[in-house]
Amino acid sequence: MNALWPPDPGTPLPASRRCPARSASRTGRAAPLAQRQAALVAALVAGGPDPAGFPEPLLAATRSALLRTRAARTAVQWPLLADDAGPGWAALYARRFAGVPPYGADREGWDLARELAAAGLLGAGAVRELDEREIAFRYDGRSAPVPRSAFARRLLRWRDVVRRGPIGS
Repeated sequence: MNALWPPDPGTPLPASRRCPARSASRTGRAAPLAQRQAALVAALVAGGPDPAGFPEPLLAATRSALLRTRAARTAVQWPLLADDAGPGWAALYARRFAGVPPYGADREGWDLARELAAAGLLGAGAVRELDEREIAFRYDGRSAPVPRSAFARRLLRWRDVVRRGPIGS
């Protein structure tokens, strides 16, 4: 017999050996913990109010680190957009997405690229990257991008050629 296990598999563990989190969930005490965790997550990524009991500098540092992580993930999905922004990419991203709950690096980059293009602030590489995405996928700004049909892609490429002129001209 092992001292870590009860002699019979059906025998409950003594209270001193039970997992506190599991015991709390069985007794209903876990709800306040879940609510506090949700409030903390909302404060860190969704612009919610700071929960009580956490030092403001630590919350700000964590918020900043999470935004940098999101910016890095978006830069992987949109390399020319991030390259176009240069060393100010993280700051640009943080200005746009601070307090916005994450909804996916691909969509966040797409929204940022569209906004910058509308403002005329997009470089040539980023414009090309956005155009390629607009040709390959249909994105309504609310749900995940959907690949376009081959016919639609050819039609959009033809439209681009007509608008810009043939490649290499």
